Amino acid sequence: MSLRRALPLIAFALGLVGLVAAAVLILVPGAQQTATSSVGGPFTLTTQDGKRVTERDFTGSAHLVFFGFTHCPDICPTTLQQIGDVLKALGNKGRDTKALFIAVDPERDTPEALKAYLASFDPRIVGLTGTPEEVNAAVKAYRAYVRKVPTKGDDYTMDHTALVYIMDAKNRFVTALNLTRPPEQSAAELAKFL
Repeated sequence: MSLRRALPLIAFALGLVGLVAAAVLILVPGAQQTATSSVGGPFTLTTQDGKRVTERDFTGSAHLVFFGFTHCPDICPTTLQQIGDVLKALGNKGRDTKALFIAVDPERDTPEALKAYLASFDPRIVGLTGTPEEVNAAVKAYRAYVRKVPTKGDDYTMDHTALVYIMDAKNRFVTALNLTRPPEQSAAELAKFL
């Protein structure tokens, strides 16, 4: 058989092999690999109670992560209240669910300042702070955005990512929590990962 006649048969055979491989990947459970997000990662920070923690301390159950600061005039307190409403709407299922509030203003957000600030919100919200280098490492790991913005005099504010991250039990990013709907609906979404 000449190469010219064999070429269509070779092309058909390769196509058939590709079709079978695609069918296996689509139809066989577990054959597809789930892409892992590059959002999230190692951090070492200090809680509002002065305890040193890493991301490993939150492994084992799904949790939320939100970046903010205690001098935030509206977005942070509103979001923290909404997170608390979602945690409450989870009921018994969410009694151990944590929300991490990572402070992006380590100059002012000491553990003591975080403790006083978070006293107004759900006790499952854990405040985290650290040195500027530690906070920047967490910001970088979560692909967040933070920028110090000077205001009047020596004062300043912080521009930052206002996303609420849902992290699974293995500290992998799942999706962002939608807080623009009633807390019960957001709780139902979060409950899928608990």
